[in-house]
Amino acid sequence: MSSSTPELTAAVITISDSSARGEREDLGGPAVAAALEKRGFRIAAREVVPDEESAIRDALIRLCVQARFVVTTGGTGIAPRDVTPEATRDVCERLVEGVAERMRSEGAKKTKFAALSRAVCGVRGQAVILNLPGKPSGAIESLDAVIDLIPHALQLLSGDTKHG
Repeated sequence: MSSSTPELTAAVITISDSSARGEREDLGGPAVAAALEKRGFRIAAREVVPDEESAIRDALIRLCVQARFVVTTGGTGIAPRDVTPEATRDVCERLVEGVAERMRSEGAKKTKFAALSRAVCGVRGQAVILNLPGKPSGAIESLDAVIDLIPHALQLLSGDTKHG
């Protein structure tokens, strides 16, 4: 087992029909990428995909090979086209319910609508996948609520399970 901290690589996927069609500027993806870079993550990839389960699944699978932390923004609500949690569950080997619970708990301190989030967090191979809201401020607040957990999670996934 390695006691070194794994390289902090991240990929950001914006899930938005209108941004994928070029009709609306992607604000969430760049905001999340900038926040991750400030926390020491190297951004390995950024993509925009439509609200289609197959497109989301394909991007998640592909990017889990390129980055240890794959973050989505968008598609986590209850609208009919919000299918990011379903696609994420499909590709994850295990869910990490406590991370999503923490995001909703912290979010509820600012807005009652945090309870409508269906965001999930899970593991695929040695990568952590995290769903964030599409609104840039909500995405950053949700990320801030859990980002300190991610390096340790990646360490555990690397096989470093020693407790200090």
